[in-house]
Amino acid sequence: MSESVTLARPYARAILALATDAPAREAWSERLQMLATIAADPATRAAVRSPNVADDIVIDVVRQLMGDGFGAEGVNFVRLLLENERFLLLSEIAAIYESLRAEVEGRIDVTVTSAVPMADEQLQQLATELRRRLQRDVQLSTTVDESLLGGAIVRAGDLVIDGSVAGELQKLSHALVH
Repeated sequence: MSESVTLARPYARAILALATDAPAREAWSERLQMLATIAADPATRAAVRSPNVADDIVIDVVRQLMGDGFGAEGVNFVRLLLENERFLLLSEIAAIYESLRAEVEGRIDVTVTSAVPMADEQLQQLATELRRRLQRDVQLSTTVDESLLGGAIVRAGDLVIDGSVAGELQKLSHALVH
């Protein structure tokens, strides 16, 4: 996995450099998500790996699937990926691009996993505190995991704050054993 991320990162950075304003960044987000979906299809993967299928055929199929918004830049990008045998990394490229885009736009995606659904007031308070701490616009998404017993786990990029009862019990257990 780390090798594929290393190989995908320059492509994501190049696309971000190409997309100089917010509308262009949004358009590339949509393109990359669609391309990642196409690249994940088993038939597409087989065609890309087959020595009997020319790159131009793959490009034509992708162009048809992508529609009018694909453009010359999209075609050139796909051609480059195919020539360098990186087309199947589109999922990683899209994910890295989104992360880089969020950084450039001063926002961060935060996932809050709680034992029970959180009230809107709690989520607003958490978002306010995270904005202050991370100094970015916070995009919250929530999930429920009853196995946490209580509390919540907050994930924001590399930052993980485990305030769950299950996490506290694990820390206590570890402290008692050692």
